[in-house]
Amino acid sequence: MAKNDTRHKILEAASNIVQQDGILDLTLEAAAEQAGVSKGGLLYHFPSKDALIEGMVQHLMEGYAANMKKEADQDTAEKGRWTRAFIKETFLQSTPSKNMDAGLMAAAAINPDLLKPIQDAYEKWQDNIENDGLNPVNATVLRLAVDGLWFSEIFGLAPLEKRQRELVLERLIQLTKEE
Repeated sequence: MAKNDTRHKILEAASNIVQQDGILDLTLEAAAEQAGVSKGGLLYHFPSKDALIEGMVQHLMEGYAANMKKEADQDTAEKGRWTRAFIKETFLQSTPSKNMDAGLMAAAAINPDLLKPIQDAYEKWQDNIENDGLNPVNATVLRLAVDGLWFSEIFGLAPLEKRQRELVLERLIQLTKEE
């Protein structure tokens, strides 16, 4: 098994523990056991619980950012492409997989300093959205709306039915094209 495969298995196992059992049950031993690796194998990749959680945050951020950039690069419109990419990727991330949620929730609960990479990324994304050719306030309202959808879904706060969710996505995208 390649080094990155083992690392990925450990990150997936840690996310599963947070999702299924809760943040307090995330231990190095539990992550190693669920990933099917020795504790020494886990420690090779993540020498501490903070390092594991940092890895979870980094993993989700890298995938999220890469997908958003790819989506923005494929959008040929002059205006709103970063805003649409953010909306679309956030909609994808708020689906039931919850891997993104697990890393962020673990970081917020265990050591909020571990959120710094995602906070820095959000600053960059916000800058992209504000300079996307749309009214910066309107674009920010759209970002906050989709963040609110994500928040409501991770905490089960009146999550939308599938059809309503699709209609909301369509409307948010439409709003990026109306200016």
